[in-house]
Amino acid sequence: MATDTVTDVFEEHRPVLMGVAYRMLGRVADAEDIVQEAWLRWSAVDQAQVREPRGYLVRVTTRLAIDRLRHVQSRRESYVGPWLPEPLVTDYGPAVPDTAERAVLADSVSLAVLVVLESLSPLERAVFVLREAFGFPFAEIARTLDRGEPAVRKLAARARKHVDEGRPRYDVDPDERRDLTERFLAAATGGNLDGLMSLLAPDVRLVGDSGGKAKAPLRVIETADPVGRFLYGAFGKGVPEGAAAEFRYMEINGAWAVLVLVDGKPDSVFQLEVADGRIKSVYIIRNPDKLIGLAL
Repeated sequence: MATDTVTDVFEEHRPVLMGVAYRMLGRVADAEDIVQEAWLRWSAVDQAQVREPRGYLVRVTTRLAIDRLRHVQSRRESYVGPWLPEPLVTDYGPAVPDTAERAVLADSVSLAVLVVLESLSPLERAVFVLREAFGFPFAEIARTLDRGEPAVRKLAARARKHVDEGRPRYDVDPDERRDLTERFLAAATGGNLDGLMSLLAPDVRLVGDSGGKAKAPLRVIETADPVGRFLYGAFGKGVPEGAAAEFRYMEINGAWAVLVLVDGKPDSVFQLEVADGRIKSVYIIRNPDKLIGLAL
């Protein structure tokens, strides 16, 4: 197989490989490392012996991701404060025109789902990602994981049950989420505590991820009054004197979010989960290591 053909085949499947790796690991940098390692293995193998390049590449990527996940899980046990995945820009554009397909991709990469996936075993996570996000047949997943199909079906059922129990189920129109996000930002930056409190559900939760490297709560804050007052105080302090702040709307992890830039550099990302016209969860990512990709 010619070198350019080898490259072309790999690039054709790169989006799927990146999608699998990111959903497995929750970090863009780790996912990119895994995909690069998959490329090295693909470029070294005798392609004439590979009957199904997509299956081979997904198999290699998944196994590499499982190995990496087992390694990083020990690091996350000592992570400072709550852990959230690294923000991923997911404006699929015309590449994914089908509404149902977009919904599946967005759901499987949402912050809430990725947090729940952290509690699965590596094998359970792999089965869930391959089956739920990409629709792989159980037989193919079994070959990928070198497991029997009955065992894979049991892993899938266990993972699905766990995810369904752990994630919120809100069917929210994207325009409604965008509108509520804009109203939230206007109230928070305008110092309107009453307006801010009126947007919060009574049982709202705030989850901040700083990794101990920036200012953010080191525990989950719950219920409207403490969440509202924290946000009011955080936005009220504003940016350092002489610095310029910019708020940029973008689609991150399948839903509207706001990227906060200070002097042109990513400072934080926040995203809301909404239901019945009220804010149910506020996610704030401030760990600078997780914002590097957004600087590009």
